[in-house]
Parts: sequence; structure tokens; C-alpha cells
Amino acid sequence: MGGLSVGIVGGGPGGLMTAYCLQKHSATPYRATIFEAATRLGGKILTDTFAAAPVTYEAGAAELYDYSVVGHDPLRQLVAELGLATTPMDGNRVIVNPERAADGVVWGAAEYRALEQFDRRARECISPRQFYDADWKDGPCDPLAARSFQSVLDQVPSDSVRRFLRTLVHSDLATEPHQTNATYGLQNYLMNDPAYMRLYTIDGGIERLPRELANRIGAEVLLQHQVFRVERAADGRIRVRSRRGDAVAERAFDFVVVALPNHLLPAIEWGGTLADAIRRHHAHYDYPAHYLRVAVLFDRPFWRRHLADSYFMLDAFGGCCVYDESARNGSDTHGVLGWLLGGEPALRMCALSDEELIAAVLDSLPPFLRHGRAGVVEGRVHRWDRAVSGLPAGYPVRPLDARHLPDPDGHPNLVLVGDYLFDSTLNGVLDSADFAAEWLAAEMGQRPYS
Repeated sequence: MGGLSVGIVGGGPGGLMTAYCLQKHSATPYRATIFEAATRLGGKILTDTFAAAPVTYEAGAAELYDYSVVGHDPLRQLVAELGLATTPMDGNRVIVNPERAADGVVWGAAEYRALEQFDRRARECISPRQFYDADWKDGPCDPLAARSFQSVLDQVPSDSVRRFLRTLVHSDLATEPHQTNATYGLQNYLMNDPAYMRLYTIDGGIERLPRELANRIGAEVLLQHQVFRVERAADGRIRVRSRRGDAVAERAFDFVVVALPNHLLPAIEWGGTLADAIRRHHAHYDYPAHYLRVAVLFDRPFWRRHLADSYFMLDAFGGCCVYDESARNGSDTHGVLGWLLGGEPALRMCALSDEELIAAVLDSLPPFLRHGRAGVVEGRVHRWDRAVSGLPAGYPVRPLDARHLPDPDGHPNLVLVGDYLFDSTLNGVLDSADFAAEWLAAEMGQRPYS
């Protein structure tokens, strides 16, 4: 088969979405190859199953964001194109355990007034439309971007309200308030308002998304192929070297897309001037943030009498989110709670054993739910340290082409894709993939092919 060649490093959502979008945008014949180091496609999207019972849970990405309340939502459109049914997710509980609250948990008029003032200021700073457009802007024009989110929280005149706000946003930030800026912190607060966005999941598991993408992509897929070197060949193409076991392979491509998390870029040897370009790119976006997921299978959903939402926020581990996984997996025999820990507590706890982590999340249950521990069947742990960005798009935010092209002069045929270039969500990685695919299609249309 003739045509140009495109190599895609990374078979996670970024690589799969790029391949899918390129098929839609390109009018030029081409051959695509996807390199994936793991034994499966999908990356941070992982729907797993317990061993003790055929019950599923989300082990990676927890939900999808619906921006259609404000404007066009490309991810919503993609999910519909793939024929995937969805279910809304909602939750409005923030549980502060009185055993952990040194300042008490009873609020009076002063606390409610402090929260109302914070809420009003957040909306004044970022409207729904500004929230929707934020990832497409560039430059240091946003004064909030130069401040830490902690500096905003410090202005709240109540320890109890600051604790509430931290609990509410911590697992979404996946970092600490002093390690990200005010813009990102307020965005993660406002996302709880349905006027800004809503949450949903895919029926049958979010991993259906990469599976359906893979089924529709006309690309060669090389699993268990670890790319270890990328360099420019003498003819101007990009040479990719990969390793599978003891075997080393080498291929040259007209275009290469690297769709890896930012923290994995230094693991590749970059030849020539690419080394400096990738080093600068990595440094600009080097704000590693961390997740830890612990799912526990119970003999029944004992919490439903008290909590009927899709998830609730819990003040343990600096603030975490607990999902009712059985509300979306269709199980009528068991119950599943999934803890999503973020930030420094998640990073520290990644070093613990699975048994210690399962015990820790069970200990975090509020008093009115602790009776459910007697019904534990199985626990599972998934570590996602450094998997996302604590300051997506970096600072200052760069134009789209500068985000995706680390060396436009020396290597104009090398493109980077990632959620860290937008907002650390599946929506963001689709935006990145679509931009890269449109750029590639335009470049491919200007080149001769054989």
C-alpha cells in the first residue's frame, strides 16, 4: 500500500483519538502504525473486573465531562458517533467526619456567609463561557494564573469552610492548592455547578470508548513495543526504535505523533536537536499530579439508605472522592465503592501494599457507614502516580501550535499530543488529538507520496 507513513507512539486515548481523527481529516493516502508498550490499548482508561464476582468498576478515568450546556462538545459528539450509551452522574455530598475535624463541623451564619462570598467571587472571576473557552487561550493575560490557589483559599475567613473547599476539589486537582494556580483551582470548584458542566459515564464501562476507537482505526497496532529512541533520519523522516523483549526494531516515518504523558517523555532517547527541544517542552509542563484508585467489592450496597448519589466527597486523605461504582455497572447482587485519592497523599500511599491501602480506605468510612465493613468481599488497587498534570497547559499558556510542535523548524513532522496540554481530562486529550490530526492532514496534503 502506497502513501505517506505516520507513526503514533502511545496507544492510550491520545494515540487512538489522533488515529481516529486523522482518518476523518486526511484526504491523502497514508499508513499508520501505533506503538504501545503495554499489553492493551486504552492507557488511563481502564474498566476492570473483580476476581470474586463478575462485577466491573472503573480503575482509571472516573468520568467524562459534558460541556454541551455551554457550547459544542466534541467528546459528546465522538461518544455518539461510536454508538455508546451514557448515564449522567451526580453528587452533592461533602462528608466531614467529626472524628477528623479538629475545629468541629457545626456551621453557623458566619460559615455559610464565607462560603457564599467565595462562591460569588468564583463566578465573578470565571463565567460559564470563560470556563468553556479557557483551554484555547494563550498568554499570561489571566491574573489568576499568576497566583496560587492556596492564596485564594487563604482569604476565606473560616477554617471549616477552607476544609470544606479543599475536600471538595482535592481529588479533581490531583495536587495541592499551593502547587497549582488560582485559575485551575476555581475551575475545579465551579465544575460542581451544572451551569458550567455536567458529568456522565459510558454504559458498560468507559473502556468501551478506546475499544470502539480501536475497532474503527485502520492502523497497524504493535503491542508490547517500548519505544526507546526517536531521531531524525538522513532523509528528513523520523526514525523510531522500539524494543519487544530482546528484539529491537527500527522504522522511519514521514510523520510521528508522540501521545505519551509528559513524565514519560524523558524516558525516550531523543536524537540531535530534538533532545533540547523535548527537554524544554517537558520542563514547561512538568507539574506532576497523582491519583490512586482503590475499589472495594461488598456483598451489598449498604450505603444506599444514606447516600443515593453517583459519588460523594470525603474529607479523608486530604479530600477524596468515593464513587458508587455499582450504580453504573448494573450489578444487582453486589455493591462497589471506589475511592479516588489525589495529590501528595496519593503519592505517599502508592508505596503501601494493596492490603494496607484497602484497610486505610475502609478505615476512612464515616461512622454511619462503618457497619458495612463486615460485607467486604474483595479489594483492588490501581496506582496512577504522575499520570496527570497539576497545572494543565503550563504557565504561561502557549499557543496551540507551540504546545504541540516542540521543534517546528528542525522537526516539523514531529507532533506531541496529551491531556496535559489542555485540562487533564479526556475532553482535553480529544481537543489535543483533533488539533494534531488537522495539522497533520494539512501537512500531508502538501507532500508528494508514492
